[in-house]
Amino acid sequence: MRYPEGGGLTAERRAFREKIRFRAGERFAAGEKTAVIAKDLRVSVRSVERWRRAWREGGMEALRSAGPANSPTVTDAQFAVLEEELGKGPSAHGFDDERWTLARVQTVIRQHLRLSLSVATVWRLLKRHGWSWQAPARRALERDDHAVELWKKEVWPRVKASRRRTGPGSSSRTSPDSP
Repeated sequence: MRYPEGGGLTAERRAFREKIRFRAGERFAAGEKTAVIAKDLRVSVRSVERWRRAWREGGMEALRSAGPANSPTVTDAQFAVLEEELGKGPSAHGFDDERWTLARVQTVIRQHLRLSLSVATVWRLLKRHGWSWQAPARRALERDDHAVELWKKEVWPRVKASRRRTGPGSSSRTSPDSP
């Protein structure tokens, strides 16, 4: 059962499923067949096979619940630490220029929070806390404003001009000039 806020199973439901896995583990130790266990516990054979493999490799502890699947990776306290670090600027963290990229934020998170997040997760985290992409406030040094204005006045009107003819035309692609 999934919930719109992304929680997955409730704690009660996780505990219930964990009990079923433990019952299966006891039956693995007794040497029962996979199909019999699946039928009695009313689960799929594939699940029982997966549980048996985990039980063989890690015992009953391997059948324990791993907790909620979709818990937040960064707590509010950790994000406060991250904001403080981001406020110091990229150069304080050893970067050459004053631009924050997702990869750089990912590096700061790895160094200061000891978490390994994907770039996409970093983007979602920042967006969820109100951070947004920022355009640079200054223009390139190489920009020639006079050449830009000249291009706008002379070239752009020609490029922008309509390609339609002023006279009557034809809808045929094979003979566009036919009457």
